[in-house]
Amino acid sequence: MAQTREVAGPTAAKSPPHTWGFTGLAAVGPVTWGTTYLVTTEYLPSGVPLGAGVIRALPAGLLLLLISRTLPRGDWWWRSAVLGALNIGALFALLFVAAYRLPGDVAATLSAVQPLLVAAIALVLLGVRPTRWQLGWGVAGVVGVGLIVLRGQISFDLIGILAGLGGAASMAVGVVLTKRWGRPPGAGTLAFTSWQLTAGGLLLAPVALAVEGLPPAPDAAALGGYAWLAVLATALAHSLWFQGLGRLPVTAVSFLTLLSPAVATALGWLVLDQSLTPLQGVGFALALLSIAAAQLTPDAALSLFRRSPAAPR
Repeated sequence: MAQTREVAGPTAAKSPPHTWGFTGLAAVGPVTWGTTYLVTTEYLPSGVPLGAGVIRALPAGLLLLLISRTLPRGDWWWRSAVLGALNIGALFALLFVAAYRLPGDVAATLSAVQPLLVAAIALVLLGVRPTRWQLGWGVAGVVGVGLIVLRGQISFDLIGILAGLGGAASMAVGVVLTKRWGRPPGAGTLAFTSWQLTAGGLLLAPVALAVEGLPPAPDAAALGGYAWLAVLATALAHSLWFQGLGRLPVTAVSFLTLLSPAVATALGWLVLDQSLTPLQGVGFALALLSIAAAQLTPDAALSLFRRSPAAPR
C-alpha cells in the first residue's frame, strides 16, 4: 500500500466527503479509550499499572498477529519496535499510572494537549505547517475539555499529572512517525497494528515484572475489564485508529483524541453518579465543535453556514 503523504497549507485540514467514513471509524479508538479510566478504577486490581498495560497490549497483539499471519520485514522490525514503544508500551504504562493516581476525567484531560503537540511535531518531522485555524481550534479544544473536568476540588498528584502529559507526548510522537513512515507494501491494517501491540507488550513486560512482579490473580470483574480493554479498546480500536491515520491528515485526526475525556466524564455521570454543571455542557459543546472544525478548512466550514435552503417550488 502506498504511503499517504501529508500536504502542507490550508488543504491539510480539509476532509472530503469520502473520508468522513474513515473519520467516524477512527473515532471509535478515542471513544473506547475513554472507558479505560472507569474500567481501571472500578474493575482492575490496584497497584499494577505496568502489568495492566502488558495484559492489555500483548494478548491483543498476538491475536491480531495470528489473524494476519504477517511478520515485519527489513527495516520494519526496528520501526515496529519504535512505534510499539511510543504508541503502545510507553503510552499504556503512563496511561495506567495516570488512571490509578488521578480521577478519570482529570487523567483524560491531560490528553487534550495532544493535537497541539502533534501540530508542533508534524512541523518538524513532516514539514506540515499548522494553520491558524488548526491552532485556534486546538486551543479551543483544550479549553473545552478543561471546562468539562475542572469542577470543584481536583486531586493534584504530580506523578499522575506527569504520567498523563508524558503519555500524550509519547502518542503524539508515535502518531507523527506513523504518518511519516506509512505502512510497508503488502501489510494490511491488522498486521501493522499487531506488530506495534506485540512489540509494545514485549518491551513493557520485563519492566512490569521487575517493578511490580506478577499481577494478582484476577477475579471475574477484572477478567471482564481486561477482556474489554484488550479486545475492544485495543485490538479493534487501534486497528481502526491506524487505518484512519493512514487515510486522514495527521493534525485533523489527532483532534479525535478529545473524545476520550468527554467519554470519561460522561461515564462518570452515567455510571458513578457524578454531577454535571451547565459549564461542563459548554465544555462538551466546545470540545465537539473543535473536533468537527478541525476536519475542515475555514472555507469549507463557512460554506456550511452560508448554504441557503432550496427554493420552494
